[in-house]
Amino acid sequence: MDDKQIAWMGSSKKDLLVMPEAVVKTFGHALGLAQNGLSYPDAKTLTQFKSAVVEVLEDHDTDTYRAVYTARFADTVYVLHCFKKKSSRQSELPKRDRETIEARLKDVMAIEDARRKSKGTSK
Repeated sequence: MDDKQIAWMGSSKKDLLVMPEAVVKTFGHALGLAQNGLSYPDAKTLTQFKSAVVEVLEDHDTDTYRAVYTARFADTVYVLHCFKKKSSRQSELPKRDRETIEARLKDVMAIEDARRKSKGTSK
């Protein structure tokens, strides 16, 4: 049984579902592991983000796809962004995608702050 729920930020679910089936399966497996407190073997932490943001990459037909999520919260894995990598530099995160991740992470932090505050006042 999955311990955490999945929350899809912005268009991340729609973006994932238009990717090739093999990519969707890989990302689904990685997210399933995250729901159960486990790490996908090839996942890596994106160090430019302070909130334990994880990236999974999958190559398919000469394209590289990325799923970015955070599982640091007690009951939710937040999928921040799913996209096809377009950067010509191997490890560099494209500016537009980095900004999308930052904005959605900011939204996640606001959601979690509101949850924490509502739990504190409901006692």
